[in-house]
Amino acid sequence: MKTTLLKPDDYTRSPWKNGGGIFTDIAGAWRADSAVRDWNSLLWRFASTPIVTPGPFSHMPGIDRLQMVVGGRGLVLKSPTQEFDEREPFTTVRFTGEMEIVTALEAGPVEVVNLMARRGAADIELAAVREPGERSLPAGTHLLYAARGDCSIRLGGEDFAISHESTLKVELIEASSLALVSGLAVLASIRLVG
Repeated sequence: MKTTLLKPDDYTRSPWKNGGGIFTDIAGAWRADSAVRDWNSLLWRFASTPIVTPGPFSHMPGIDRLQMVVGGRGLVLKSPTQEFDEREPFTTVRFTGEMEIVTALEAGPVEVVNLMARRGAADIELAAVREPGERSLPAGTHLLYAARGDCSIRLGGEDFAISHESTLKVELIEASSLALVSGLAVLASIRLVG
């Protein structure tokens, strides 16, 4: 097990693909054979961003997306064929980068986290860890993001404190156990495939 504490000062900023806002990039991975870290070389990316006005999402062919509201409430994503209800914070929605999506803000601006992955390159999951109790973490990369205040976790019998908006990056070569001790964490899990 390898752990790395990522603090807000470690994060970088980059524009949305459509230029409509700014991501706070928390962690990511790109193809090793690519000279440039861009959307074409992306394997996976975990980021936060404010959504302050209704508008279209970026078109991201070949990218699978998971999203969760971590600040504010009332977000609905609308596509021509369905709606994705994120009105309640810490609800995960899954959609593809090809979908035409426009946001509706029913109660003002929100803050969201996004976990994105190149389809076929990685399997991804995004969940809020709110209740004490143990859960199993499979081998892979896991990001524990303190989205709402400080939190404490126990990982494989070792205790970790994560301050507000910091992220514990955990790289596991075999399964381990995770338990929430206090607070709330957003858990992003990535397993590279192929």
